[in-house]
Amino acid sequence: MSPNPGSSSIRLQRLRCCLIGFIGSASLVLILHANAQQSSPTPAAAKPPANSTPGNTTTIDDIQRMLSRGQLSEAETRLNTLATQQPEPAGVERMRGMIHYQRNEFAAANIAFEKAIAQQSSDLQAIQMRGVTLYRMGQPAAAIPLLERANSTIASVNADGTYVLAVCYLDVHRYDDARRIFAKQYKLPDDSAASYLFVGRMLLRRNYPAESEHMARKALEIDPRLPLAHLLLGQLALSKSREADAIVEFEAERTINPMDGEVYEHLGDSYLRASRFEDAQQALNCALLLEPNATGPYILLGQVLLKREDPLTALNYLTHAERMDPGNHLTHLLLGQAYRSLGRKEDATREYKSAENLQNSSENQK
Repeated sequence: MSPNPGSSSIRLQRLRCCLIGFIGSASLVLILHANAQQSSPTPAAAKPPANSTPGNTTTIDDIQRMLSRGQLSEAETRLNTLATQQPEPAGVERMRGMIHYQRNEFAAANIAFEKAIAQQSSDLQAIQMRGVTLYRMGQPAAAIPLLERANSTIASVNADGTYVLAVCYLDVHRYDDARRIFAKQYKLPDDSAASYLFVGRMLLRRNYPAESEHMARKALEIDPRLPLAHLLLGQLALSKSREADAIVEFEAERTINPMDGEVYEHLGDSYLRASRFEDAQQALNCALLLEPNATGPYILLGQVLLKREDPLTALNYLTHAERMDPGNHLTHLLLGQAYRSLGRKEDATREYKSAENLQNSSENQK
C-alpha cells in the first residue's frame, strides 16, 4: 500500500498561523536582544581600564555588535577581558548568557542570566532571556514569572517574548491566559470567536488535539460562520482517520470559504481516502485553480488518477510536482508506480531508488 500524501507533513505545512519562526534559532535571540534594548534601560558602557585609550576600548555595545554578526569566539574573548574590571561592568553576564544561548548551552546561559539579574535587577533583557532559556530547558512554569515581568514592559516592541510566554501558558494548561496573550498580540477581542480559533490552532501545533477541537467548537458557538474553524475540525478528524467526519467539516468550510484552495485540497484528500475518486479529482482540480504553486494537489491528483487506472495523466501531474519539489520522496514513489503501469521498468526502478534514498536521508536527519 503506498503512503498517503494526506499525511500530517502535507496537510499541516500550510497552516495559516502567522507565527513567529522557530524559537530555538539564533534569529529569536537577536530579535529579543535588539528589541528589548529599545524599551529597557541600556546598561552603562564599561569603564575602560586605566591604561586603555579611546581607540582600543571595548564596550558592551561593541560586544553586542560582534554577537549580532555571529562572531561568538571574538565576542567571548573581548567579554572575558572586560570582565576583569572591578567591579564587573553591568551587562557582562547578560552578554555571556547570550553567547551560551546561541551555542545551545542552556544551563550555562541560565546561570549567566541569573547573575546578570542579581547585578542589575532592572535588566529586563536578561530577565526575558532567562525566561526564554528556562522554556528551552523544558521548564515553562519557572519561565512564566520572568516572562510576565519582562512582557509587561517590552511586549509592545518584542513579539517573540510575548509568543514564548503564550506558549508557556499552553504547556502548563493555562489556555485562557494564552488566548488573551494571542488576542492582544494580534489585536483581537479577548472573548471573540477568532481568539478561540487562534488558540485552537496553536494547541494543534503544540500537539493538544482534544483541547484544539474544544476551542474550535467554542469559536463556532460564538460565530457559526467563522472562516477556518471547520477547516481545523476537518484536519483534526482526518488526523484520526475519521474520513466521513472530515468530509462533513471540509464541505461546511467550502460553503463558508469557497475561495480557499487549501479547503479543496483537504476535501480531495478526504474523498480519496473514502474511495470517492471522481469527487476527489473534482475537488483537487479546484484546488489547483486556486493554488497553482502548491505541490500537494498535484501529488494527490497523481494518486487519484493511479487509482482510476489512468497512469499517463497521473504522470503529467506527478512530473510537474517533481519539478516543483524534487526532494519529496512520495512524488518519486508515485512516479515509480506510474512508470511501472506504463511498462517503463527502468524509469520505475530509478524513481523507486530515488524515493528510497530520500526517505532514508530524511530518517537519518531526525
